[in-house]
Amino acid sequence: MSYNNVSIWACLPRTQRGQPIVLNVDPKGKKLLYANNNSVIIRDIANPAVADVYTEHSVQVNVAQYSPSGFYICSGDQHGKVRIWDTVNPEHLLKAEYQPLGGGIRDLCWSHDSQRICVAGEGRGKYAHVFMMDTGASVKGDLSGHQKAINSVSWKPTRPFRIVTGSEDNKCAFFEGPPFTFKCTKTDHTKFLQTVRYSPDGEHFATGGFDGKIFIYDGKEGELKKELGSPAHKGGIYAVSWSPDSKKLLSASGDKSCKIWDVESGEATEFQMGTDVEDQQVSCIWSGDNLISVGLSGFITYLDPSNPSKPKKIIKGHSKPITRVALTADLSSLYTAAVDGTVTVWDVKTGENERVGGKGHGNHVSGLIMKDNLIYTAGIDDTIKAIDPVEHAYTGTSISLGSQPKQIASVEGGIIAVTTKEICIIRDDKKVGSFPISWDGLCIAACGMGNDEIAVGGADNLIHIFTLKDNTLTEKTTLQHLGAVTDVAYSPDTRYLVACDSNRKVIVYSLPGYELVNKIEWGFHNARVNCVAWSPNSRLVASGSLDTMIIIWSISQPSKHIIIKNSHPQAQVTGLVWLNDKRVVSTGHDGIVKMWDVEF
Repeated sequence: MSYNNVSIWACLPRTQRGQPIVLNVDPKGKKLLYANNNSVIIRDIANPAVADVYTEHSVQVNVAQYSPSGFYICSGDQHGKVRIWDTVNPEHLLKAEYQPLGGGIRDLCWSHDSQRICVAGEGRGKYAHVFMMDTGASVKGDLSGHQKAINSVSWKPTRPFRIVTGSEDNKCAFFEGPPFTFKCTKTDHTKFLQTVRYSPDGEHFATGGFDGKIFIYDGKEGELKKELGSPAHKGGIYAVSWSPDSKKLLSASGDKSCKIWDVESGEATEFQMGTDVEDQQVSCIWSGDNLISVGLSGFITYLDPSNPSKPKKIIKGHSKPITRVALTADLSSLYTAAVDGTVTVWDVKTGENERVGGKGHGNHVSGLIMKDNLIYTAGIDDTIKAIDPVEHAYTGTSISLGSQPKQIASVEGGIIAVTTKEICIIRDDKKVGSFPISWDGLCIAACGMGNDEIAVGGADNLIHIFTLKDNTLTEKTTLQHLGAVTDVAYSPDTRYLVACDSNRKVIVYSLPGYELVNKIEWGFHNARVNCVAWSPNSRLVASGSLDTMIIIWSISQPSKHIIIKNSHPQAQVTGLVWLNDKRVVSTGHDGIVKMWDVEF
């Protein structure tokens, strides 16, 4: 019995309006680094479907940066802690952990010899700190000079050492060292200074602020050289990044555009990213031939300088927790839905994805099924909507339920949904019948046995079994659990029903009498079980839980199981689906999709 993680389809960067995010690349320019909640994502730039995830922070990570040597990554979180971990081992062994600041770390940078680190952010009167990477010992000097939190920091990549910081007090501070001493403050910006970055040759540094201005300074003495544009952007500037030859500068702005600046001439090439609020650009980075920008939507855009009107590619996905997952009948596409109402379709073979367009629910998606060559979603806006899988867009169909749906299932000739107040039967995109309930319905599944049998799990610790004839439901029996029933699923061969509950149990019943199979209740999870799924041959059951584990159970060998611990580290498993009898796909609260091979 064994398992293997085949692939990780990463989440997008977590964005927030008015807040810049920090991107970084490895020294070879092959890996993109960013944060989402308490995860640090390492993503292949050439093939974004290849990714790795670091999840050892217990709170939100704000920034992560490769050391110039490429052997280590330093990541800083909202509580002021930094973790330094290696990039060589798959386990990402921890080198050191320090707490240099008393508040959230917003940015950090390494010295060019990979021996020293400077962190900046919030604190109790102390907004920046320099320390030795090996020991955590403070580097002599004083980085005072700001009255408010520091948003950005950059270290001169050549000797003599210099550090420059940008703050919410609208000022840029310039330090010489080591030991680091305050030299001067630059007051050219009139609003929050959001980004400071040294050029690779160390000759200049650039600053960008919410006043839409970019200034270029001498890297050694800190003297103002010029302003780019007047102003550079019509909206606030969230990030700047230098070209490898230090002659050009890429900027990202809240005015929904990016620009490439020729620093010498001041000429600019503009990339208009769209017209929606989600098209505001909150970060950018220049890595070799790749110019990458991130919008408020979280989308990662590869800019094309030779064709500014059309990007090379756009990487999409989820930036918020995934709630539901479904597989198309031909097994070629995977659909995932999230708490923010977004739906993404994934190519199962390549991991490439596309965001479903059109007007969706705009909020939590609680149901997702494939039916009659359409994808149906249910949302807490009390509706069911349809997606055209060819166009990857909502069709405009909207079925009103009258109460909040918790899950939907496919029945012959229609759809059945359980809501907070009733069980609804939908045919021809219309609600044609309902069965009022006095308990909270949580999940639903349908079994094709002539007259369809319906299993509905409730917060009353019962599974309610119904028979569906035409548009009428008749309650047949109930099955008792010791906790709220969170998910139910009939086996593909219609011989079994599996259910899971908040009491950590996974229980299999045999049909048609709904007796316990082998008189066994599987209970190896440590917390509420969220989801269950059958393998196509109806012999294996996968369960996912709040405890971050996936467990594979066998009907023929009920005393044996495969435990995948920390399948989604520090994030509960929210969805499972089998591609074949040996491969299962999981989704998590971390917004990540993972594929597993299991051998029983």
